[in-house]
Amino acid sequence: MRSIKTLLGGSLLALSLTAGHAVATEKNAPIHFGDITWESGSFITEVLRLIVEKGYGYPTDTLPGSTVSLEAALAKNDIQVIGEEWAGRSPAWVKAAAEGKVFGLGDTVKGATEGWWVPEYVIKGDPERGIKPLAPELKSVEDLPRYKDVFRDPEDPSRGRFLNSPTGWTSEIVNSQKLKAYALTDSFVNFRTGSGAALDAEVASSIKRGKPVLFYYWSPTPLLGRYKLVKLDEPPFDAEAWKTLADASNPNPKGTRSMPASLAIGVSAPFKAQYPDLVAFFEKVDFPIDQLNRTLAGMSEKRQPPRQVAEAFLRDQPQVWTPWVPAQVASNVTAGL
Repeated sequence: MRSIKTLLGGSLLALSLTAGHAVATEKNAPIHFGDITWESGSFITEVLRLIVEKGYGYPTDTLPGSTVSLEAALAKNDIQVIGEEWAGRSPAWVKAAAEGKVFGLGDTVKGATEGWWVPEYVIKGDPERGIKPLAPELKSVEDLPRYKDVFRDPEDPSRGRFLNSPTGWTSEIVNSQKLKAYALTDSFVNFRTGSGAALDAEVASSIKRGKPVLFYYWSPTPLLGRYKLVKLDEPPFDAEAWKTLADASNPNPKGTRSMPASLAIGVSAPFKAQYPDLVAFFEKVDFPIDQLNRTLAGMSEKRQPPRQVAEAFLRDQPQVWTPWVPAQVASNVTAGL
């Protein structure tokens, strides 16, 4: 009898140790952040990771992917956090949110926007640079067909060139549908850049040379912190029309300006349940957009890694981020830097 009790006790101890090891392993497992490729997303992700690591003591890492694939991974908990989620835009996000698989936390960048832009000198000229107005009456997307020669595509001179987002971004689908909705496919080439960096380089190069360029862009971004740009008018936002733009398979998209921006931190349902301390932190995150644009402009001009810029931000701007976290966490971050 004693030997059975001893054996049973040993077995229970082994099970207890195994269970304890499993809990410890789960606790020490890194929190997977989506590896966002555009500047604001990369910077915000690194700020969040540094606070999570140094302030709360949780390990993190990043996993790469396009916007669409990262949202799908978040719904499956293959990743736990997307640092900059334009919540409610893609059908995949809307479906996953309705099913309770993903959540958008906070209102991280108030005043964010997106749309179609041209440099101000295209409309007003720039006497100091000797640039004359090339499209003086360009105000809205409706005016674009008569100015297609201004934005002439070098590979198809009969049409203008519209610089779209990279393939794999939700905005690329929306912009492609907008070209159809605004009846611009005959007058403009839908040029998809290979990456966010390639889009930046193409736009910046055109502006530095004083050349006309029509492109999709958004804020917060380095470009809006660095150059004078004009956003073209589009029809007022219509929720039903937006659904036709977000659906790449819809054959009859209807035009509307983009959905009002709501930037949040996307998290998976298991993460929300497991990390209430980080949820409370994420819900308070608020980056002032003008300061953020300037920070991103400096990061781009100096070609600094996002993590380096995030470390400088945490050192130099405590008045921005310390209200997001408890005092002890803020102290931990400061000491960790």
